[in-house]
Amino acid sequence: MHIGPHRLPNRLFVAPMAGVTDRPFRMLCRRLGAGYAVSEMVTSQPHLYASLKTSRRADHEGEPAPIAVQIAGVDPQAMAEAARYNIERGAQIIDINMGCPAKKVCNAFAGSALMQHEALALDIVAAVVQACAPRNVPVTLKMRTGWCQAHKNALALALGAEARGVAMVTVHGRTREQGYGGQAEHGTVAAVKRALQIPVVANGDIDSPEAAHRVLAATGVDALMIGRAAQGRPWIFGDIAHYLAHGRHRPPPRTLEARDVFVEHLADHYRLYGELAGTRSARKHIGWALKGLPGGEAFRAEMNALDTSAEQVERLSAWFERLAGTHERLPLAYPEQEDPLPLAA
Repeated sequence: MHIGPHRLPNRLFVAPMAGVTDRPFRMLCRRLGAGYAVSEMVTSQPHLYASLKTSRRADHEGEPAPIAVQIAGVDPQAMAEAARYNIERGAQIIDINMGCPAKKVCNAFAGSALMQHEALALDIVAAVVQACAPRNVPVTLKMRTGWCQAHKNALALALGAEARGVAMVTVHGRTREQGYGGQAEHGTVAAVKRALQIPVVANGDIDSPEAAHRVLAATGVDALMIGRAAQGRPWIFGDIAHYLAHGRHRPPPRTLEARDVFVEHLADHYRLYGELAGTRSARKHIGWALKGLPGGEAFRAEMNALDTSAEQVERLSAWFERLAGTHERLPLAYPEQEDPLPLAA
């Protein structure tokens, strides 16, 4: 699969998630099987470019190509300038955010709120594509099915974006009204795929190899984007790839291998954020790593009380070593794991 001039190794992508998909997390997922990863959204407001948060989000040191940066905003020219700014700092693909459901984003009429204003949304697309074209940087678009159940306009917006030069469209199978509640529906995604000539990506509730197979079979999309299911389980990309290739699950990771994965990720996380901020922000990643494991919830409370990175690494390593004494491999990760589906739809 290609996005503009960039050939991707596979069709399993990491979704952009604010506060999650920083450079260490993206690189972790790429090492474990993801073929492509998009950054956390970066503001299009110039006065925030120098902020610590934005500078960290624009840090791509050591990141494998292609480097994709998601931008968010409501003014076409500001979004065009944000694209240029990030290209100068290493971005090779620019993604436009029209999918974020967060109130603070939508209240500023950005993110998925733009789906209520189709003319403005398409003006933004046109301005960003025009800014990126001289640099041969493709533009992609991430959206939802619509603002609400009564106003699903993903198809119209996708067609308009394609006509204005977008290279790929990703559709999360929920409206903004749903947030992350209820179930994702991929009928709208399938309709977008049938109508467009450019690649289309499905996102939403792809949380197991079986779910990945079902969505691919139901929609015919070119790729899958996985978000929350990768939190604490970054090997899900490799799990899905194995299942799609062989029709069966591979064994769960060995417990000590999982320990090594998480410890390496934490070290990279601390290097980016520093001791104080890194220790605090690492807690959520540790919590995701422990979720669903025997005794994990109780141990999570202990971990949240630790104040240094060294303590976090030492205690987490020791906990996984104890778990390895009773579980050579992590417990089964997917509810459907013992009953795989056939490859044929």
